[in-house]
Amino acid sequence: MAAPERKLPPAKILLYAIGGLAVVLAIWGFLGRAKPQGAGSIDNIGAVEIPGQNAMLVALTVTLHNSGERPLWIHTIQGKLKTTSDEYSDDAASAVDFDRYFQAFPVIKQGTQAPLMPETKILPGNEAHGTVIVSFPVTQSVFDARKSISVVIQPYDQPLPVTLTK
Repeated sequence: MAAPERKLPPAKILLYAIGGLAVVLAIWGFLGRAKPQGAGSIDNIGAVEIPGQNAMLVALTVTLHNSGERPLWIHTIQGKLKTTSDEYSDDAASAVDFDRYFQAFPVIKQGTQAPLMPETKILPGNEAHGTVIVSFPVTQSVFDARKSISVVIQPYDQPLPVTLTK
């Protein structure tokens, strides 16, 4: 009977094969990684402090461009605020409430557009413009000293959200 070391290929050939497989897998992983399907910008920010609640109501007007090869369907929209000490997030207000917010706080209506809503379909190469209203539990001074404000749009059937930051 032959010893087990006689049945295995030489170690040098085995290491080359494992190394080659690792390189192929690394290239495949890099090229096949998930990429956001869109991009865009925050075009306008309107903010007002809600009296007596230590909270801010913020209207963010955004432009979202579909840079993918398939239609982009908006699933959820969320606002995020980064301050020097904390991070806050809020789901976008329903489009039905916009008139009520604009009536109560006319300051945030300046520079706004039609609401950007979930279920909006953006064809490849096209863009959508709209306003998102969110609220954050911070005072005016904390909001003014923010590090960043973002709109996070999660499309259907996409692993990565589209994040628009200003």
